[in-house]
Amino acid sequence: VQLQASGGGLVQAGGSLRLSCVASGRSFRSYTVGWFRQAPGKEREFVAAISWSGDTYYADSVKERFTISRDNAKMRGDLQMNSLEPEDTAIYYCAAQSSGRPEVPQYGYWGQGTLVTVSS
Repeated sequence: VQLQASGGGLVQAGGSLRLSCVASGRSFRSYTVGWFRQAPGKEREFVAAISWSGDTYYADSVKERFTISRDNAKMRGDLQMNSLEPEDTAIYYCAAQSSGRPEVPQYGYWGQGTLVTVSS
């Protein structure tokens, strides 16, 4: 599975962005799709994930602000980010895995990352 993340950019605090992760190659219908982020000088952290059956998982810091979704027919997973804060500034990575805990960054497949910058 190859993953391509897009949608990052510069936005003011309180604004919104929608990240997309498009898969190619083998079908990812049975995979969990996750989003992680890494800010400068910090470790990669879990943001959100959605299982093959549609179960969703969120980090406490993004609950009520971010929404993860997927479209298996389009082999795509999206992350809608609202009410963005400067603390959300990071490189965001999408990932896919067939098994494992959704919040642990040990996914088998990773996209290249897309930069999100939130100005105050």
